[in-house]
Amino acid sequence: MSTPAHAFGIGLVQRACSPDAAANVRSALEGVREAASRGAQIVCLQEMFNNTYFCKTEDFARFDLAEPIDGPDAGPTITACRDAAKALNVAIIAPIFEKRAPGLYHNSAAVIDAGGELLGVYRKMTIPDDPLYYEKFYFTPGDADTPSPDSLGTKVAAASGYRVFRTRFARVGVLICWDQWYPENARITTLLGAEALFYPTAIGWHPREKAAHGTVQADAWRTIQRGHAIANELFVAAVNRTGFEPEPGADGIEFFGGSFIADPAGQVVAEAPVSEEAVLIHQCDRRAIEERRRHWPFLRDRRVDAFAPITRRWLT
Repeated sequence: MSTPAHAFGIGLVQRACSPDAAANVRSALEGVREAASRGAQIVCLQEMFNNTYFCKTEDFARFDLAEPIDGPDAGPTITACRDAAKALNVAIIAPIFEKRAPGLYHNSAAVIDAGGELLGVYRKMTIPDDPLYYEKFYFTPGDADTPSPDSLGTKVAAASGYRVFRTRFARVGVLICWDQWYPENARITTLLGAEALFYPTAIGWHPREKAAHGTVQADAWRTIQRGHAIANELFVAAVNRTGFEPEPGADGIEFFGGSFIADPAGQVVAEAPVSEEAVLIHQCDRRAIEERRRHWPFLRDRRVDAFAPITRRWLT
C-alpha cells in the first residue's frame, strides 16, 4: 500500500500481557506485522509491552526484568524489535523497562527506524507513586535537559529530556503514561517539531473502584489527550494494554484498553475496545496540521513573554 508524500501511516498494537516475556514480544510483533500490512509506517507498542505491569508491589527481584537498550549488551526485546523494523520496513516505538547502568533504571521507549537503526531513547519524565503503581521504587526520571532541535535524531548516548525523533516517515514525539496528564510535556514536544505524539500506556482500574469511578477515569484519560491534540494541533496516538493482571497478596489491575488516535482537531479517528486485543491504523495527512494551525493559530498567539511563572511550583 503506497502512502502519499504528504501523509504517514501510524499503527498501535493493544495487547494483554502474560508473565512469559518472549510470548509477549512475539504477540506484539505479530501486531506490528499486521499494522505494516495495513499501511502503518510507524508502529507504537504499549508501555513495558514485554512484561506484565510489575509495579503493583515493591519487589527488588523485579529489577531483573530490566534490559539494556543500546550497545553490545542490548537485551533480546530491543534486538527482536530492531530485526522486525528492518524486515518490515517500519519504524517501531518499543517501550521497555531499561537498565541503563547498575542500580539505574528507567521506564523508557526505544525509537527504532525502518532500517533497524536505533534513533534514540525517551525516558519517562513524570513518575507516579500510587497504590498498585509504585513506579518511584523502580524508575529514575528522565534527565531534565532538553536537546536543541539540531540534535534531533541523534544516537542514544545523547538521549535526555523531551525529544523528537526523525523517522523516515515523520517527526514523532514519545511521552509515557503519567506524562500524558501534563500539558507542558505535550507542548514542549510539539515545539521541538513533532507531527505526532505517541503515548504508550499501562492504565487501568482498581477492581474495588471500577463501579464508582471507572467511567469517569477512562473518560478523563481520553479527554486530556484529545485536549493535547487540540491545543497543539497535531496527531495524538495513545496505546494501552488490556486484560486483568493479578498481584499475589494485593488487588490486581484491570487494564481498560481503549487505545485511540486523535487528529489535530481532537477528533477520535480510530479506537480499540476495552477488553479485546486490537491493532489500530490511521493515515495521517500532515496538511491537516498546517490547515488547523492557519485557522486556529494557537502557537502564533502564545504569550511566551508572560510564561515565566509556569516554572514555579506554586505562586502564593
